[in-house]
Amino acid sequence: MTRLEDLFADPWFPFTGAFAVKPLEPPVIPEPARSGETPDDCGGCKRQDGDFVWSNRDWALQADREASFPGIVLLVTRGHYDSFADLPERLLAELGPMTARVERAVLSLGDVARVHVLRWGDGSGHFHLWFMPRPLGAMQLRGSMFPMWLDLLDPLPASELDPALEQIAAAMRAGD
Repeated sequence: MTRLEDLFADPWFPFTGAFAVKPLEPPVIPEPARSGETPDDCGGCKRQDGDFVWSNRDWALQADREASFPGIVLLVTRGHYDSFADLPERLLAELGPMTARVERAVLSLGDVARVHVLRWGDGSGHFHLWFMPRPLGAMQLRGSMFPMWLDLLDPLPASELDPALEQIAAAMRAGD
């Protein structure tokens, strides 16, 4: 368990000054529905090939257009699945190699120290994995606080995001 004072002492923690931890709220049961719980109300299912950085019959890379750093993409399934637990065996078998392939494509940008691969199941009912490249030398952005930094920093303009996305797409196409 990390103590609050230890977090403040760590350079990758994005906050300083007076800080208080909120108390946990009581559980909400039943939980409210997420966006995209069914294919009928799922934005991911409605996307076409041209909406993605790259796609094939089973997988697609979606750009994070609000990114604070170039090259942040989401690997999404083309079919509507919620989690690892309901992915078909064939997609589960492809997931490891596909994850490595996307990571290599993101690393091809250069000046990337690490590619963080993350999954949260609370935002959308459509399966997706985040790929977040930490810039080389950005030591303050290491570790589990990197996504929080992304929420705090201003998004880059498309003119800075698009070249990285095009390079990732080219690297993915090279593997087709």
